[in-house]
Amino acid sequence: QVQLVESGGEPVQAGGSLRLSCAASGYFYNSRRMGWFRQAPGKEREGVAAIYTGSGNTIYASSVKGRFTISRDNAKNTLYLQMNSLKPDDTAMYYCAADFGVGANPLERSAYSYWGQGTQVTVSS
Repeated sequence: QVQLVESGGEPVQAGGSLRLSCAASGYFYNSRRMGWFRQAPGKEREGVAAIYTGSGNTIYASSVKGRFTISRDNAKNTLYLQMNSLKPDDTAMYYCAADFGVGANPLERSAYSYWGQGTQVTVSS
């Protein structure tokens, strides 16, 4: 079964930390890139962080660089997003995504064909 299942989102106070997880079915073992996106109410879905699964190279949006860390546990087929120093502006539904293609900007929504259902992160001031 082709699945990406996110978890870990919850309410948190500003300055706090959360770790999001995305459990991927075995189908995604050979995906070329995986990423985290977020979408706040009334806003476009934006790329937050991405990882090239072969090289392990990562890329971050400027708004989260230095605060968020994307990682992958190949043995568990799980993608993580460690989020530190959270701000109210980080409040959004967070989605993980995967794709097998090459050449696209990994922080663009169009670079991904497969999406999870999302997990809500709410940061209060």
